[in-house]
Amino acid sequence: MILPALALLEFDSVAAGIYAADVMVKRAPIALLKAGTVHPGHYLVLVGGTVASVEEAWRAGRGDGQGQGNGQRFLLDEVFLPDVHEEVFRGAMGERREIQEEALGIIETRGVASLLRAADASVKGADVRIAELRLADDLGGRAFVLFDGRLNAVQAALEIAGSRIAEGQILHQSLLSRLDGNLRRLLDTTTRFAACVGFEPEGAERPQQGAAW
Repeated sequence: MILPALALLEFDSVAAGIYAADVMVKRAPIALLKAGTVHPGHYLVLVGGTVASVEEAWRAGRGDGQGQGNGQRFLLDEVFLPDVHEEVFRGAMGERREIQEEALGIIETRGVASLLRAADASVKGADVRIAELRLADDLGGRAFVLFDGRLNAVQAALEIAGSRIAEGQILHQSLLSRLDGNLRRLLDTTTRFAACVGFEPEGAERPQQGAAW
């Protein structure tokens, strides 16, 4: 089920993050989609629901008005996405899809909220599709998005994303105009190094028994 709005808050305190999550779910009828710790000792809260409900919960979690005590000073970053793009919602929930076009864009940020803001703007403003959103886990708190499309569309998406990311939040962005076939197959399988077990590149010869690569 695709929800019409998302909000994410990132805290530099586990206790403040848990407190904020409780405030948010009690303030408005929202779905608590994900909440937990990520490196380096941060706490993320991702919620979804109707635009009005998510906005109310997001404001409560930020400490607008009453209800969050001193948790506001631990808030590192946040994003509210009304009318979130379907591909961003699916990506945030962990869905992946195969890369279909030759051009690939990659954006890597220091935080999750900045990446979600940029990804949503990119897919709304350019004819690209998201292949994967990786958010914080096993990334030291960083995040990245892979999206593909025609070359000019991917270029436009990168420009849009760059304009939506706060200074100091973007780590790197890359444009691959003609993605290598073996790299495509590997990215379609996984972006996790430890999970690259049994992957065999096309055209590679198997070593004979007892032989070394």
